[in-house]
Amino acid sequence: MVGRTFLPTQKVLDFPITALRFDDQIQTILRWAIARESKAVCVANVHMLMEAHWNPEFANVLHNADLVTPDGMPLVWMMRYMGARYQDRVAGMDLFLALCEKAQTQNVSVFFVGSQTEILSRMRERLENEFPKLKVAAMEPLPFRPLTETEDEALINTINSSGAGVVFVSLGCPKQEKWMAQHQDKIQAVMIGVGGVFPVYAGIQKRAPRIVRDLGFEWLYRWVQEPRRLWRRYGTTIPPFIWLATKQMLSSSRFAGVFLGTGD
Repeated sequence: MVGRTFLPTQKVLDFPITALRFDDQIQTILRWAIARESKAVCVANVHMLMEAHWNPEFANVLHNADLVTPDGMPLVWMMRYMGARYQDRVAGMDLFLALCEKAQTQNVSVFFVGSQTEILSRMRERLENEFPKLKVAAMEPLPFRPLTETEDEALINTINSSGAGVVFVSLGCPKQEKWMAQHQDKIQAVMIGVGGVFPVYAGIQKRAPRIVRDLGFEWLYRWVQEPRRLWRRYGTTIPPFIWLATKQMLSSSRFAGVFLGTGD
């Protein structure tokens, strides 16, 4: 077992988000992947932080992750306000594309877990076109039901024997994060929960244009595409996040300093 690596973090609500620039986060993951260290990477947005805020068990998962990227722009804005002035957004799709690009030059093979056979098949076709030198160790769709102990053991053995350095996991939040936590120190690779990246990369859903993403309205773009699935999630997570984030900013020494005229 390799010891925990302590990276610089900035707290958003009560959760430590990794405070490194985009390229530094990619390089950290690649370094772990080359060494085939067992690591868990959570790609965090407002929904994930609120799930953790309400669920102590899931909060523990997030606190114990090896790296937590700021996917949602509200997290990035909070981090910048709280002191990580030059923080980049490290979104799931950008992370995925950068790692596929780098992995093919670093001789790191990648493994895909979750989603559906049709989506994985479309992804494989696009990956072969865009990253022709990328080594895809395997693609394993998982059933909606929990795996039996025997099935799980077989999957662990398949991943470890494949030699993969990166395992992209698409089971949705919080299921994929819990799955990664359960497999820390069992799967000898960097596990990254990328949620909705698979169907977008497969061409089944569209990603918001860059200007929409930069303005922090990617959630609205996604909601228009999947209103029935997402209206409840956004309606129950965005308002309380705004409230809690505002409370954090108002109680911060940074805010006090600005208010009293002693801040920068």
